[in-house]
Amino acid sequence: MFRLAYVPGVTPAKWVGIWSERMPGVPLVLVAVPAAEVVELLRNGGADAGFVRLPVDRDGLSVIPLYVETTVVMVSKDHAVAAADEVATADLTDDEVFHPLDDTIEWTVRPGLPVSTRPATTADAVELVAAGTGLLLVPQSLARLHHRRDLTYRPVPDAPQSQVALAWPTEATTDLVEDFVGIVRGRTVNSSRGRTPASPAKKPAQRQAQKPAQNGSGRRAVAAGRKKKGYRPR
Repeated sequence: MFRLAYVPGVTPAKWVGIWSERMPGVPLVLVAVPAAEVVELLRNGGADAGFVRLPVDRDGLSVIPLYVETTVVMVSKDHAVAAADEVATADLTDDEVFHPLDDTIEWTVRPGLPVSTRPATTADAVELVAAGTGLLLVPQSLARLHHRRDLTYRPVPDAPQSQVALAWPTEATTDLVEDFVGIVRGRTVNSSRGRTPASPAKKPAQRQAQKPAQNGSGRRAVAAGRKKKGYRPR
């Protein structure tokens, strides 16, 4: 069994499908975990590997960055921002912007007006946005995850972005972990583990029937045999 953790917004279906094709005898179990808890889960042995959002504490972990997500702002459909194709952080100066405790974006300076209380989760913040009390900036996959009919979102190109990575405890780099790393990196079946595949066993050489000698020494041997049997030339 291989246990794969993943944080909200990450969709591991593509890699899980490849695993099922290549490793039909090894079940893959998905473990959904909040972004703030995934590193502790990996260190405690709760999963063999996991998709995380950077930055994370890398102590004792091997980490492979995979892709970067666009940051978007979630707003109610009747908000002025909804009329634009994209938004700059400067356009949010006069709006209250929620900063949930599980925020996965690393901010130097947060845009907008600060809110007195911080929602516990992104899901809680989405509910507040739907109530018309503020805005929320999240990776695009989280905006899709928390989609609602009364909300929409727009890209914010100048905002910091969230990066998704694959991580696992370095000291627990098993063959199955290497297999999954190979899948995520797009390796072929023959090199999916990142190890040199074993060479096929060589078949034992077949013994060939000894052919009569065709050189001069062979002819001399035949002539000697004829003399021994009393052969006389005419």
